Amino acid sequence: MRIALIGYGRMGHAIEVLAPGRGHTVVCTIDNTGEWVSKEADLRRADMAIEFSLPSTAAGNIGRCFDIGLPVVSGTTGWEAEQGAVIARCLVEGHSLFTASNFSLGMNIMFRLNERLAELMCGREDYTVDIAETHHIHKLDAPSGTALTLAAQIAECGDRPLESIPIESFREGEVPGTHTVSYRSEVDTLTLTHEAHSRQGLALGALLAAEFLLGKKGNYTMKDLLD
Repeated sequence: MRIALIGYGRMGHAIEVLAPGRGHTVVCTIDNTGEWVSKEADLRRADMAIEFSLPSTAAGNIGRCFDIGLPVVSGTTGWEAEQGAVIARCLVEGHSLFTASNFSLGMNIMFRLNERLAELMCGREDYTVDIAETHHIHKLDAPSGTALTLAAQIAECGDRPLESIPIESFREGEVPGTHTVSYRSEVDTLTLTHEAHSRQGLALGALLAAEFLLGKKGNYTMKDLLD
């Protein structure tokens, strides 16, 4: 598969390192507005775009890929307000889009555990719940998209309103990402934690998503891949 990397930061570089080992080639990298024009020929050679950019540019980047019929795997977070319109365009016009707040397979297993735990804790008023997340100092959005996903799952599966679930965000050094859900009572504390040791797991998950999306139309998430 020929891959275009939209956003050539830490995640883009990590994907570029892993791609050849899975038989893929990075044919284009775009990291600023001018490169959409200067690298258009290379971009049109790609079979798939993998987009890790900024919350302010994600929707526009995906739209540019749709304009030339290029499928997109997007891992940018913090642009949820625009995501609905982008997904609607994908479905109406027959494009291909895969979005995730976190591509780590381990984190997505934690999402499943989080849903089940929320169901088990439903109605247990002696427990409060909170979420803590820590990322590197370069991450712009806070709370992280992953933390927001965890909170939304708890609200959906249990009896706790979304606005009642506190999320504490920390930005430290080069931490790849740590997320903890805690249920606390007077007698004990129950926690779920996922700690990423590097960006390699995220990069692998993005490549797996691209392999899954190739040849498909519509909007997909990690639930579709895992199922």
